[in-house]
Amino acid sequence: MSLLTIKDPVPTKPAQTFALFALGFRPFYLLAASFTAMALPVWMLVLSGVVSLPLPGIFWHAHEMIFGFAAAVIVGFLFTAGRNWTGLPTPTGGPLAALAGLWLLGRIGMAWSGGVVAALIDWAFLPAAAIALALVLIKADSRRNYFIIVLLSVLALANAAFHLARLDAITLDPLRPLWFALGLITVLETVIGGRVIPMFTASALRGVKQWQHRQFELSAIALTAIALLLWVLDLSAIGAPLAALAAVMQLVRCIGWNPWAARRSPLLWILHLAHLWIPTGLALLALVQWGVLPRSAAVHALAIGATGGLIIGMITRTALGHTGRMLVAGKIEITAYVLVQLAAVSRVLTIIAFPSLILGGTHLAATLWAIAFGLYFIRYLPWLASSRPDGRPG
Repeated sequence: MSLLTIKDPVPTKPAQTFALFALGFRPFYLLAASFTAMALPVWMLVLSGVVSLPLPGIFWHAHEMIFGFAAAVIVGFLFTAGRNWTGLPTPTGGPLAALAGLWLLGRIGMAWSGGVVAALIDWAFLPAAAIALALVLIKADSRRNYFIIVLLSVLALANAAFHLARLDAITLDPLRPLWFALGLITVLETVIGGRVIPMFTASALRGVKQWQHRQFELSAIALTAIALLLWVLDLSAIGAPLAALAAVMQLVRCIGWNPWAARRSPLLWILHLAHLWIPTGLALLALVQWGVLPRSAAVHALAIGATGGLIIGMITRTALGHTGRMLVAGKIEITAYVLVQLAAVSRVLTIIAFPSLILGGTHLAATLWAIAFGLYFIRYLPWLASSRPDGRPG
């Protein structure tokens, strides 16, 4: 007589499928990382006179880091966060691929043509993203997040002003809209940072002591926005002291989030450290307006230290979480974090203390930055291009 043997079912791992356009962060994080890892070496070749571009090199470099690299990350993050905020789907599949293609065409056009058609293609990306996100937020009546639509729209206006200025359609220094865009991105960073950095810290470190005061936080953000706007408008008489005051208030804000408690968690300390570059940048901005330092010191503190640091921190954290992996930074992530921070230090420090070494500091910063985001691309490409290992959507 034979016995029927019943075995426990063996859990099967879902088959990995192509999922690059399953959610906004996937294509835009990869595009941003790969683009910036290539663009910085190109910028070094431009500085060295080896490569020429259809528009002045400084215009291309500054524009592409803001409206190419940073804009891609912002849109990828907002499309992903927007789904969480509303419970409604943001663009996926074909529409998401079309938006990614539009962004890519903009990068190609700015590198090889720079003419009116290239400008129109580049400009169209942010309005298209704003409309797609607005449809979701309005349908969900997510009024708390309507400011995101305004922010993307104002960024698009700044990009239009840049193109009109460089094409001599209006009388304006083309760099001024780029400074405005950097200031706007800094405000976005400190708004979103104020939401997530203390929350992530409290969630990961149970019982951690933090200090937050809503009115103080709102005042610090508002003063930061005003100080940055006054800098762009070249109203240094009032802009410099306000930037200094905003720096102090932002520093108090950062300390209140208890960054020291996060020192053993790379996923946390990178966000705390990167946000600390905002009060640093504001302090440098005050010194710039008082005539003590060159403008590039403050610009690169905000662009590399704050924007670059927060981006590398957030695109690793959100990619890990949304691909169903443990929220743990490995050696590659930690290396990327350190490299971006060293890039900021080398760039800003040579401007402030070693002006004779500025060219070397620029090359070093570009190299460190390119390696950091190149590592991200290599590490995260297979994860972001394929479906979640747990089989869940996203």
